Amino acid sequence: MKRRSFLGAALGSCALPLAARAATTGRVVVVGGGWGGLAAARHLRELAPQLDVTLIDRQPEFWSQPLSNRWLVGLAKSEWLQHDTRRAAQRFGYRFVAAEVGGIDRQRREVATAAGKFPYDWLVLAVGIREDFSAWYGVDRDSATHTRRRFPSAFPAGRDHLALKVKLEAFRGGDLVMTIPPMPYRCPPAPYERAGLIAWWLKTRNIKGRLVVLDPNLPVISFDRIFRDAYRDQITYLPQARIKSLDPFKRRIVTDFDTVDFSDAILMPPQQAADLVWDSGLIGTGTDGKPSGWAACDPVTLNAADDERVFLVGDLLDKVSPLFGQYPKTGQLAATLGRIAAVQIAARAAGTTAERLLPESTCYVINRPEPRELTRIETSYRWRGDGVIQQTARQQYDPQAGDADLDWARRWFAELLGSAG
Repeated sequence: MKRRSFLGAALGSCALPLAARAATTGRVVVVGGGWGGLAAARHLRELAPQLDVTLIDRQPEFWSQPLSNRWLVGLAKSEWLQHDTRRAAQRFGYRFVAAEVGGIDRQRREVATAAGKFPYDWLVLAVGIREDFSAWYGVDRDSATHTRRRFPSAFPAGRDHLALKVKLEAFRGGDLVMTIPPMPYRCPPAPYERAGLIAWWLKTRNIKGRLVVLDPNLPVISFDRIFRDAYRDQITYLPQARIKSLDPFKRRIVTDFDTVDFSDAILMPPQQAADLVWDSGLIGTGTDGKPSGWAACDPVTLNAADDERVFLVGDLLDKVSPLFGQYPKTGQLAATLGRIAAVQIAARAAGTTAERLLPESTCYVINRPEPRELTRIETSYRWRGDGVIQQTARQQYDPQAGDADLDWARRWFAELLGSAG
């Protein structure tokens, strides 16, 4: 079946009108329908309407990681998290294809999917992260598969939130272990927010259970204080608890200092750029000469280190500055990176030079749900005189925040999806 006829009939795809296709002067394929991919597709249609834009993701819906911790404990509606990507494609005028991507041929400039092959002039990769179970299990696939099924983290895949919510609702007591990945990982404050909300959930429901948080990183003082002050009977927080071994079948974890047996668990292994980044040969190299685990890019253009036709967006990025390393892996930062990639592609399609732009990030963290206390974290960037990117981060605590986090999310849903959800 030819690509054009398939796209016209494929379930889960949205085709542009024939007149729009006839007027195109270049093809852009965006792989990944998260914050970064949605932003890239939406702004490409705005900045370069002459380009043919196709967004590909294996899921027909967009799942928002922001607000997901709220939702897990019943403080957010499902419709705030789950959105139909096809409607966004129709609103903004790009094509959406719900299909698994099998591989990328960068020499031929072609993306192979279960729905056919898609040639491109420019490619935007916004495929996020994968969980690195080899750090725990080596080549033991059975343990990794068992962990994914029985103790999902709900960090890489949106649908895992459903399994995690079922787990929490079924929990009746005992020790519930939650591991936190070593830095860097997606949305640094998110696991701590999740821990506090689960502890609140246990406390308000009088569940005689305890959340044991194993954190390989340095202690986060602000959350440590909240855990001790508000949830002393619900949380045991163990910072600098590096996992030496983990048996998911016997439900036992050994750290440098403790052996922890658990009734149930939320297991978050170390994170890396998604499989497709590895398969496409886009992983950077660390100072030790080994793969860094993240995609190497030009910090100005967001081009892959060795391919000016490929742009890298979102959580998959490697270090961009010797001053702070990686950008924080947050939703808004991914979205602003998606817009920067769109600006770069639009300029090249027009034969001009794009303005040098930098991303920004704002995120909200729930300190306590009742009364609602939030921390607003703002991260901004500037070019230093020598061309190095400099980062400035600011935190603002709000003891009477109300639904500021929800208002922020609605504004971004309108930006990315054309609807407040």
